Amino acid sequence: MMADTGDLHGSCLCGGIRYRAALPVFHASHCYCTMCQKQHGAGAGSYANVASAGFVIAQGQDLITEHHSSDDGRRGFCSVCGSNIYWRSTESPDRIAVTLGTLEPEYAGPVERELYTDTKPAWLPSLKPAR
Repeated sequence: MMADTGDLHGSCLCGGIRYRAALPVFHASHCYCTMCQKQHGAGAGSYANVASAGFVIAQGQDLITEHHSSDDGRRGFCSVCGSNIYWRSTESPDRIAVTLGTLEPEYAGPVERELYTDTKPAWLPSLKPAR
């Protein structure tokens, strides 16, 4: 867990959405599920898991579109530029996972988890083992 206090800050590609998320980060992860791969157009979706109570859309709430990608999964993105902002589960409403690529400045904490490694593309490298 990232023990710092304060906030993470992020925005979408077009700048229409700006958000903040209160620290701490409970964990950061790379998710290799096929839904994350398709949503991000990449080998993984990378997220910082934070408390949903500390997540605030500071600008552009009306630009957020949510896609119900599964029975409990909701993926929030910018309706203008398509930037992926967050993933949340209706089964865990106390947490939200913000996308690492939207953070300003870039995320400086560790990425401790790899999820759904059974669908991880063979062309991606693995995380270094923890010491």
